Amino acid sequence: MIDGQTLHDEIRTLALERNAVILAHNYQRGEVQDVADFVGDSLGLARQAAATEANVIVFAGVHFMAETAKILSPDKTVLMPEPRAGCPMADMMSAADLAVWRDQNPGVPVVTYVNSTAEVKALTDVCVTSANAVAVVRALDAKRILFGPDRNLAHWVGRSLPGVEVIPWDGYCPIHDQVTVEQVLEAKQRHPGAEVVAHPECRPEVVDIADAVLSTSQMLAYAAGSSAEELIVVTEAGLLHGLAKAAPGKRFVNLSPEMLCPNMKVTTIEKVRDCLLDLTGAIEVAEDTRVRALAAVERMVAIG
Repeated sequence: MIDGQTLHDEIRTLALERNAVILAHNYQRGEVQDVADFVGDSLGLARQAAATEANVIVFAGVHFMAETAKILSPDKTVLMPEPRAGCPMADMMSAADLAVWRDQNPGVPVVTYVNSTAEVKALTDVCVTSANAVAVVRALDAKRILFGPDRNLAHWVGRSLPGVEVIPWDGYCPIHDQVTVEQVLEAKQRHPGAEVVAHPECRPEVVDIADAVLSTSQMLAYAAGSSAEELIVVTEAGLLHGLAKAAPGKRFVNLSPEMLCPNMKVTTIEKVRDCLLDLTGAIEVAEDTRVRALAAVERMVAIG
């Protein structure tokens, strides 16, 4: 059995030989994050995919993220170590669903969370991530928008921009949406004095009792600058690996039971190695779909 350091070194050697860049989401396993060139949230990784000069992009995340990389970098080979890693939220809105919804609301801009399929992005005016959703919708300067597929992020945008009527699609992240107020209050009882940071994919009543509502990248920056010695982190448990690096010496608590996304955890460091070794797991997006989706994704990447 190969030890972790040897496997790590083998992957880095293969990446150099293949002229590959390894991108990993903040929710990936710790050993996968550690072997990556860049670790970040959907927005940060999309920007890396758009800017890279590598020939090969290895995307340790879920399917919509690799699709987004292919939309932005069609001339690159985009590989997923585990192509079966999907996103239940993205599956909650199909292109046919969006086409009907859009036709029922003529002239209303369509804002789509990046957690969506390429076909949905192709019918979208602008995509957003949790890090920039409020800024993007503000920049639209629209009185009404359609927002899908995440109803909870839609609520957060509407609360942040009370002058905008945000009409939500009824989708959600199963990991974030299952969190209850009682779970958060129980964690606060166990850790009095700890700050609560929550992801905007959480339900409104959970967001209401958080000290800060942040994307994963924003949580990393917040933790590093916070005076709190302990933080209750209401998002997928993989982020705690990055938080420990961003703010060493501080204590980070996930809820009980831990918030674990099975799709994010299906990628292993061995699969990253095999993907690079055999150049397997290629992601393709039909060119007509890619071209129609590109403008919406580029607008997302451009806005902070």
